[in-house]
Amino acid sequence: MRIGISVCSNYSVSDPRAGARNMVERARAARSADLDSLFVGDHHSVPTNYYQNIPILGRMLAEWGNKPAGALFLLPLWHPVTLAEQIGTLAAVMEGRFIMQCALGAGREQFGAMGVDVKKRVPMFEDALSIMQRLWAGETVTHERFWNIEEARINPVPSEQVEVWVGAHAPPAINRTARLADGWLAGPNLNLKSAADQLNMYQQACAEHGTEPSTVGIRRDIFIGDTSQEAQAVKSRYLEAGYRGFSEETLLCGTVTDVAEQFSRLSEIGYTDIIVRNISQDQGEALATIERLAEVREQL
Repeated sequence: MRIGISVCSNYSVSDPRAGARNMVERARAARSADLDSLFVGDHHSVPTNYYQNIPILGRMLAEWGNKPAGALFLLPLWHPVTLAEQIGTLAAVMEGRFIMQCALGAGREQFGAMGVDVKKRVPMFEDALSIMQRLWAGETVTHERFWNIEEARINPVPSEQVEVWVGAHAPPAINRTARLADGWLAGPNLNLKSAADQLNMYQQACAEHGTEPSTVGIRRDIFIGDTSQEAQAVKSRYLEAGYRGFSEETLLCGTVTDVAEQFSRLSEIGYTDIIVRNISQDQGEALATIERLAEVREQL
């Protein structure tokens, strides 16, 4: 079982530097905890401070080591040549392997702000991924369907293959992931039974397509307290505020032992990676949770 972290990119702070500083501190803590991977998310045209993934990841990599790292990209919202170039440069900057998490994206406001037709997002996703993989392989690419691309090539080309994980939950998206990607990432809002059911669906799709995934991951929002009482208090506080619309059973909150047991259950189902996200917006609580993940690793 590998434990990675997706560092929160959204901060309601008066000074934008404070949110960026929080992200850098969390990356530093993740390295100290010897976590297995580091990620940031992707969202656009938002009303609060949302730190865009490419520049903030470049800064966070200075605090990271030689383990894998990457970012989520909502592919239909990106020009594939630009993104392939940016990832090529990030892959050259970092010591470890670059992992591109990707998804279709949602929300008409977000798509409208970026000038993209949300109804075309599925074919745009597939074409963008194909174009980028060809560019990373050193090919020259021409494309006329969604982007007028004429004989594009990129440099630097990544020295290691960029690993592609797709976040998907609908049956067609899970099937597409089995066909196109190296790994799958289940959503954070699944309870244990739903997580098992979706994994079974993904495994069946892989068998149908004759693919062998490198990663079967799941995202989990967590808080690790010094005591069960502290963990329950934090959990209740965020649930009462309607935390992301999640149900209580999907949030992993407890002591180090509690969280290790919950991670073990996911491992027994067949998940290879858990990508955590801090529930608490308090920087001290978030850093303490990351530090305690080192103890979770020891128990696992």
